[in-house]
Amino acid sequence: MVVSALLRLPLIGWRLGRAGMLHHLARITLLPLWLRRLLRVFDKLITLGRIEQDAGRALCIALQNCGPGFIKFGQALSTRADLIGPDLALSLSELQDRLPPFSAMRATKQIEEACGAPLTTLFKSFDETPVAAASIAQVHKASLPDGQPVAVKILRPHIETQMRKDTDFFQAMAHIAERLSPALARLRLIEAVRQFEVICDIELDLRMEAAAGAKLGDNMAGDAGIRIPKMHLSYCHATMLVTEWVDGLRLDDVPALHKAGHDVERLTEAAASSFFNQVFRDGYFHGDMHPGNVFVDADGLLVPIDFGIMGHLGKADRIFLGQLMIALLDRDYDKVATLHADAGMIGPDVPLHHFAQNIRAVVDPLLGKPLGEVSLGAVMGQILKISTRFDIQVQTQFNLLQKTMMMAEGVARQLNPKADMWQLSRPLAAQWIADQSHPETWLAEGRHQLRRLIHLMPRLLDKWEQEEKPAPPPPPPSRKGAFITGAAVIGAIWALFHIASL
Repeated sequence: MVVSALLRLPLIGWRLGRAGMLHHLARITLLPLWLRRLLRVFDKLITLGRIEQDAGRALCIALQNCGPGFIKFGQALSTRADLIGPDLALSLSELQDRLPPFSAMRATKQIEEACGAPLTTLFKSFDETPVAAASIAQVHKASLPDGQPVAVKILRPHIETQMRKDTDFFQAMAHIAERLSPALARLRLIEAVRQFEVICDIELDLRMEAAAGAKLGDNMAGDAGIRIPKMHLSYCHATMLVTEWVDGLRLDDVPALHKAGHDVERLTEAAASSFFNQVFRDGYFHGDMHPGNVFVDADGLLVPIDFGIMGHLGKADRIFLGQLMIALLDRDYDKVATLHADAGMIGPDVPLHHFAQNIRAVVDPLLGKPLGEVSLGAVMGQILKISTRFDIQVQTQFNLLQKTMMMAEGVARQLNPKADMWQLSRPLAAQWIADQSHPETWLAEGRHQLRRLIHLMPRLLDKWEQEEKPAPPPPPPSRKGAFITGAAVIGAIWALFHIASL
């Protein structure tokens, strides 16, 4: 893996350099000084001093030139504000995932291979011109035999092989980076790449996306102001996804929303409530809520699409996040520091007052803006960035959430610049935190854990008995095995002496 990655490195390095990215990489202080100097030398040789000052634009250009796997990696990297900084993370969150479509003939063949039936028997109509073409798949409009309009998503041909090649490259680079700079180990680059591989594997099996959409639909079935499109599971395969066709306006097309008579303030409240319910109530949220993935239908309901990237938060993480959000909005930085200490994110040798002072220094200016301009996503990014100073273990489960927060804030501001979605969500968060402290909630959680323990007890006892049993004595070595091993050792010694005598 490392050898093939090194063989690809010159071409990829050249493309990064032509986009001016080496100049920006050389400014990462976690890298060794010798490596930063080397990057500056290569940058001058490749760009001849013509530097793209906008780091986000430079990296987007480079990743688009490198292909689909790198586009996806750039989108994943946008969740690592602790590594690349909030500004660059925000630029990457807007990375365009668009590629030329593949042919209708290839799309038809792939559908028929997946379903084992002719296209004409599967769909009453099928539009050969795709409505969208991205790095992983493209989407066509069609209708089922009963006339229902649907969206048909089809994976790109050979995309699995290409993505595996790219993820192997990223994994090798993560190992090399941590070897070159041990300080980078704190950022868990290898774990982050593994997380990226899991996301890619899910996106490359469209049955997983269908299951994700169905689960989100179940979670939000009773929520006002939002609906999840129907998944036609009987038509879904690993390489094909069929969902209800969504007619509507993009959530960021404010003039069209006003013209259609939609209540923009109500839409903002529905978006804030939906975000809260996904993150706090359910711990299962849409991880790619950019404006192109959220529509408003004729009834004024929010309709998200594209469920390839979903985030999950355990209950302990949700409680921490709710308390952190309230403490930040109240500007209680001592509480912020205490929450990090109680969660085990900072060591006992870190003075809490010093950590709180650092949080205040970078966060207070952000929270001092008018309410509608406050960005909790940017605040969270700054807190992640401070982690480099205090050797805080980065919590990878919050990376995707931080990106989602930035997207949600951007959409809310486009809808209604005067609205503050976090002040809208604050009472919901406070009530949810209070509910978790209620004795009835504790009793319900205790009963749940007791049931789990009862179910686990037989397996725990079996494991304990296995560990208590003495290990069986190793079998005596066979004469044949000993002869082969001895011959191999003698042969190796003879070869060494023969080479030395040449």
